[in-house]
Amino acid sequence: MQSISTIGLDIAKSVFQVHGVDTAGQVVIRRQLRRRHVLAFFQKLPPCLVGIEACASSHHWSRELQALGHTVRL
Repeated sequence: MQSISTIGLDIAKSVFQVHGVDTAGQVVIRRQLRRRHVLAFFQKLPPCLVGIEACASSHHWSRELQALGHTVRL
């Protein structure tokens, strides 16, 4: 897999959508994740920038991802 520099994370109730690009802006990954698999997925990635929509649960996910070493922007 190519190096992912930025990830857009669309959060929902049960299925999250992940869209990752490399430094050149080329799509590296597009994937759906169930809620229970999100942290396991991000644990396997090297630290990168994660953009999350601002909503009620985004602050929870921001803290969880920052604990794994990622930079999060709401």
